[in-house]
Amino acid sequence: MAGAQAPATPTAEDRPTNDLPTPYRTVENFFKLPDGRTWGSTSAVEIDKDGKSVWIAERCGGNSACLEKPTLDPILHFDASGTLMKSFGAGLIVSPHGICVDRDGNIWLTDYQDNRPQPQRGAGGRGERGAGDAAAGRAAAPPPTGPVGPPAGTTKGHQIFKFNRDGKLLMTLGKPGGAADPEYFYQPNDVLVAPNGDIFVAQGHGQPADRLFKFSKDGKLIKAWGKRGTGPNEFDQPHTLAMDSKGRLFVGDRNNNRIQILDQNGTYLTEWRQFSRPSGIYIDKNDTIYVADSESESVARNHDGWKRGIRIGSAKDGSINAFIPDPDTRKRPDVGTSAAEGVAADSQGNVYGAEVGPRAVKKYVKNQ
Repeated sequence: MAGAQAPATPTAEDRPTNDLPTPYRTVENFFKLPDGRTWGSTSAVEIDKDGKSVWIAERCGGNSACLEKPTLDPILHFDASGTLMKSFGAGLIVSPHGICVDRDGNIWLTDYQDNRPQPQRGAGGRGERGAGDAAAGRAAAPPPTGPVGPPAGTTKGHQIFKFNRDGKLLMTLGKPGGAADPEYFYQPNDVLVAPNGDIFVAQGHGQPADRLFKFSKDGKLIKAWGKRGTGPNEFDQPHTLAMDSKGRLFVGDRNNNRIQILDQNGTYLTEWRQFSRPSGIYIDKNDTIYVADSESESVARNHDGWKRGIRIGSAKDGSINAFIPDPDTRKRPDVGTSAAEGVAADSQGNVYGAEVGPRAVKKYVKNQ
């Protein structure tokens, strides 16, 4: 295992990177929902293989409302003008969290909660105070231990779904309900498909089930690794995944306030802290990296001095050249999760931020 390397950035890794240019303006209410439908919490936003249309998964008008609205489609496809073209996924997903579009245009989605009977149900946890299950009065269930199945009465959740562009379900990873057994996930946060078709999954949200998985393109488990901790290849809420042009795997280790960079065999290469507290990471074909921080100086009690927002830089050397700050500048305890949690950028450089607390998806365009 390689030793830790210093971040490739001119900024000291523990010094807040807040004072950066902001060459973007915000476009509010860009995406148009059908009449009568309102935005729920969103953490899942991704660009289609066409480079311009946008996929969004929202939580059915609430933070975890899809169980109560089983006829509402949580997966939405918008064209470049913000018009809804298609939707699907009704009745299948409890609470969408991470999304990926592979090279063939298929859509992958993580479902990070379950339908266990109240009051036990809920992923909840530290990550989404003020917008998550804790705010809804739902206690976070403890993670399962040992080779056991899901809790009694649990029939949905904690799975990865692969759809084609028309919404046909092509593959499901993990048995429904969530458990510690290798055939299950527990709180899967994100999924990423490598150019060769290998599938990576990061799990562990509010409970210590933190680890990564690697599957073959046909869904066979290759390896699983990691545990709760602060060392190399240890994680505390691995919340987001991305891959650069070199094939390096970027893991947003959110509660450790760092990005861990691994090779595709899981070997630790280095870590970066200059991008703040990563809730979402997106890397485009030019290796421009976009990192969303939705929690600093709010629910993140160990990250004072850092501002929430989207930091933009280079995945090649770790430098940062722009910052889109959260317009809500309040500090804890007045605000929970805010700003973008999920982030993506289209081929024109427009940036999209998916927000859990504010329940919105914002578009940011470069100033002329």
